[in-house]
Amino acid sequence: MLALPPLAAEPIFNIGSFTVTNTYINSTLTVFLFIVVGFLIQRSVKDVPRGIQNFFESIIETLLGYFDQVTGDRKKSLKFLPLVGSLFLFILISNWLGILPGIGSIGINKVVHGELEFIPLFRPANTDLNLTLAMAISGVVLSHIIGVFTIGFFKYFNKFIKLSDVWHAFKSKKVMVIFTAFIEFMVGFLEIISEAAKMVSLSLRLFGNIFAGEVLLTVLASIVAYVIPLPFLALELLVGLIQATVFSLLVLTYITVATLPVHGHGDSHGKAKAAH
Repeated sequence: MLALPPLAAEPIFNIGSFTVTNTYINSTLTVFLFIVVGFLIQRSVKDVPRGIQNFFESIIETLLGYFDQVTGDRKKSLKFLPLVGSLFLFILISNWLGILPGIGSIGINKVVHGELEFIPLFRPANTDLNLTLAMAISGVVLSHIIGVFTIGFFKYFNKFIKLSDVWHAFKSKKVMVIFTAFIEFMVGFLEIISEAAKMVSLSLRLFGNIFAGEVLLTVLASIVAYVIPLPFLALELLVGLIQATVFSLLVLTYITVATLPVHGHGDSHGKAKAAH
């Protein structure tokens, strides 16, 4: 019987002080595949798309159609496509590579803690929490960076720590306005906590679903190696697509929300003065 995969990725070899794990090998294969496909597309680019160029242009148009539903603006969709589209394709291809024949079954015997253990050379990249957490942190942090460059540092900062709203509330000398501003100021700290929660939820959702699929396929392969696992392999194709879609669209939503203009007490106060 095949052993159940451990939670942590298994080291295969070291390059100096850098440890190469089986999940890192799979992620590297995904990046290498992107480079090869990109090179082929670049060589085949023509004014009238055909073949591989036509295929990938249709993929981009499909992605933009889904992005438009989130951003509501084709210009924003085109602007965010390089980041979010790359995340989607990387996660999707990584997930699908993880169910190819040989993934999890081709490996080496290695002495670990004095015992001989089988270590697979290849393992689905997104079963490594380090990778999913790195992508989640990058997506959330970049959403804040894009938000700062889009609406300005102080306006964006005021989304969380609403100092300007408190200042304008005290200037109004109205008790309810001051009380409301104070409540919103405290809510801002909860917003900061929610940003950290986004990173945790994004990473754990992707990691948990892909790792669960790996465990399921391993158990089925240990019981019956051929017929029964086939429907579950098809299901894993669907799960891989869904998880890539959910992750990338959530990151797109975070970026879209981060770039929305801020309307606070200061803005409404200024508009009231202008009206008078």
